[in-house]
Amino acid sequence: MPQQAWDSKRERQYEHVKNSAEEQGSSEARAEEIAARTVNKNRARTGEADEASKTSTQDISPQRRGGLRSGNRTGPGGRTKDQLYDDARREGIKGRSSMTKKQLEQALASR
Repeated sequence: MPQQAWDSKRERQYEHVKNSAEEQGSSEARAEEIAARTVNKNRARTGEADEASKTSTQDISPQRRGGLRSGNRTGPGGRTKDQLYDDARREGIKGRSSMTKKQLEQALASR
């Protein structure tokens, strides 16, 4: 952990953020950087830091910003074409090999 004047709450927060980042595939060095930046920004937002940038105090919290960016992307979702094809095979749907993903979804939905 970086040599800073953090209290025990911030030390726990640092370790938690660091472990989470490592679990999500970040290298140890990158996880330490993410954790330190997160803790320092939180300290600035709560007035614990001696100096704070304007963005640290006026921007959204790092937890919220990270949550907006981390794996919560909206996208097509649902089952893959291979999964749909296997389901169609089990259901005995004819012509499934030449169907698109959308056609497979429609054929399975009509059953």
